[in-house]
Amino acid sequence: MTRRSRRSLPAVLTALVLLAVCALVAVCAIQLAMGGTPLISYSAVADTLHGTSWAAREVLIAAAVAAAAGLVLVLVAVVPGRSRTAALDERTSVSRRGLRNAVRAAARVDGVESAAVRVARSRVKAAVRTRRTNTEGLADTVRESVQRRLAEIALARTPRVVVRVKASRGAS
Repeated sequence: MTRRSRRSLPAVLTALVLLAVCALVAVCAIQLAMGGTPLISYSAVADTLHGTSWAAREVLIAAAVAAAAGLVLVLVAVVPGRSRTAALDERTSVSRRGLRNAVRAAARVDGVESAAVRVARSRVKAAVRTRRTNTEGLADTVRESVQRRLAEIALARTPRVVVRVKASRGAS
């Protein structure tokens, strides 16, 4: 089961544009039904469009913009988004946020002041800070702890673990 990111932004923008057009048409229709002067005159729009040829520059520009917007929306719908989960097997998965939190907790071994973790598809990057002046062996200890936690979680594909150790400037 692979959950993909949502396409919220394109959907919201498209919905807002359509809502604005529909609201404008509704306002004009209500004004006409009430006997008032519409915000946009139907006859003026119809006369302008009737007098415009298909080869006019404005028509070609509007067609190009509409085609480009349509192509972008189709591409956004077809191209898969980033996976928000890591597969455990064919039917189950764990969220990348949950995996990151579990790995961050495992990276906080003795001597580690703080840990920042990034989980990608094939790699887990851990950046740990320590106050130790001698950081020898700390990266290996963190790597072993993270790999042990990943083995407990039993991902379908075990990612490569990369550990970077930063010593505080004021380490004593």
